[in-house]
Amino acid sequence: HKPSVSPEMDIMEYCRKEWRGNTPVAKRMRKGYEAVAQKFASIRRIRGDNYCAFRATLFQALSQATQLPSWLQSEDFTMLPENLLSKYEWIKQWQLKQKPGKKMGEISDEIKEYLILLRKKWKNISEIKGPIEKQEACDKLFKNEEEEYSLYEALKFLMLNTAIELYNDDKNGRRVPVFSWLLFARDTSSNPCQLMHNHLNHIGHSGGLEQVEMFLLAYALQYTIQVYRLYKYSTDEFITLYPSDPEDDWPVVTLITEDDRHYNIPVRMCQETML
Repeated sequence: HKPSVSPEMDIMEYCRKEWRGNTPVAKRMRKGYEAVAQKFASIRRIRGDNYCAFRATLFQALSQATQLPSWLQSEDFTMLPENLLSKYEWIKQWQLKQKPGKKMGEISDEIKEYLILLRKKWKNISEIKGPIEKQEACDKLFKNEEEEYSLYEALKFLMLNTAIELYNDDKNGRRVPVFSWLLFARDTSSNPCQLMHNHLNHIGHSGGLEQVEMFLLAYALQYTIQVYRLYKYSTDEFITLYPSDPEDDWPVVTLITEDDRHYNIPVRMCQETML
């Protein structure tokens, strides 16, 4: 069993190990890592298994959490599966990673448990004051495979809920972010039902998150996800924000990718950056 989040390693040391050659790609990657190293001292590798975008984002969010987000505090948060099922019959086709083939009608209780687990873990970790203890609690959580994957199921379900809200807002003439149009402009996800069947049900099995789904994840968590996209070094897409026009009060988490498929995390902000 490989660890989900590897111990930290010096960023430039990691870069030298990974990108030795003199190809244009290797040179660009080294430049990209040098730029990240201006801000962060270390990198932690994230296990790649089609959940790495979830894993990297959630790990970063929890390791800097100081309070429970307001959406996690709401009374009806854990009622989501029942509420959505009562309106949308097609949600019964939801696929659980641990229980493929089990129908949603039978698993709404399990998704409710996953949502409760997410709230509990977030609350517990955010209440830990010392940075070292907080980090240890995160490391421990991400070594518990069953809990970890349960949290990803919760995140996927929150993404579905957010997609439904955006879709309905657009249909009712309310303003929606641009990515929402792009999300539903795809042939494979012209509505939330298709999004579930063709995308969300496959995340973690046969694919990871596509770019437009990174926006959806950011909206579901109400976090800004800042990504250093190393292969885009020296273009204006080198540092990409999801969403591109974030709310001022959303916390920010930072990830690193070399190819928009696999994500790692930078840690230990350099002192001068913090000042």
